[in-house]
Amino acid sequence: MSTRPSMIGRFGLYAFLLVTAAFFAIPLLIVFLTALKDSDEARAASIFLLPGSPDFEAFRVAWLEACIGRECSGISGRFWNSVIITVLSTSISLLLASINGFALAMWDLRRGGLVLGLLLIGAFVPYQVMIYPLVRIFALGGMHQTLTAIVVVHVLFGLPILTLIFRNFYVGLPPELIKAGRVDGAGFFQIYRFIVMPMSLNVAIVAGIISVTGVWNDYLLGLIFAGPSWQPMTVSVASLSATASSGVPEHNVNMAATLLTALPPLLLYLVSGRYFVRGVTSGAVKG
Repeated sequence: MSTRPSMIGRFGLYAFLLVTAAFFAIPLLIVFLTALKDSDEARAASIFLLPGSPDFEAFRVAWLEACIGRECSGISGRFWNSVIITVLSTSISLLLASINGFALAMWDLRRGGLVLGLLLIGAFVPYQVMIYPLVRIFALGGMHQTLTAIVVVHVLFGLPILTLIFRNFYVGLPPELIKAGRVDGAGFFQIYRFIVMPMSLNVAIVAGIISVTGVWNDYLLGLIFAGPSWQPMTVSVASLSATASSGVPEHNVNMAATLLTALPPLLLYLVSGRYFVRGVTSGAVKG
């Protein structure tokens, strides 16, 4: 009697998972198939048709030759811009957020509750309302549309939520570890470096994936603060979509550029996915 409901429930679960996977996979498949077509086939054929003679020429053009405005050197230069911006922003954010989270969770910080409340406010206030004041501040400081400006902006906007993630994780650590370090004469940074940091791998991966995804996929901040020399890939792909070297949209090149842009965070998650799950289950994002 109990076997049949169990089989029905399992069938329903697998059916739901298949439908959900298809919902997200079909658009990605269409983009990939379009990138394998030539320009004429991409414009004339249905998006669901398989390419007649698939090749990766569109990927080469998008990487090396696609025109973005008046510059026809592809998105390769912007790719390395995005790598530099993402690495700097994420590494600085993780370092500062972990220190802040440790101080809020396990140290006798004066007015720590007030600081935590301000962080909560900062985590949920739309950053669009702060763009104009930041533009004015950076302009007065001579930093507007520079690498420094875009990195500082990403660190500022990412710090509240990352600090909360680290703080929630550190709350679950045994306080006896900190007390033992103090008894041995260790100070704040010694305890952080030799006791707390070695136990922070899982939560650092959770926070790192969140930070990398946000910085890499950002468009608005990159458009406003990065400037022509440091435009990230997202801005370049949007510009590429609006530019046609021959006056005719090249949908296959646009789709290839989109896939190349989405590939790094996808690979990051696939490589570190199990650590992400460990970080979540160990309390990195608990309330």
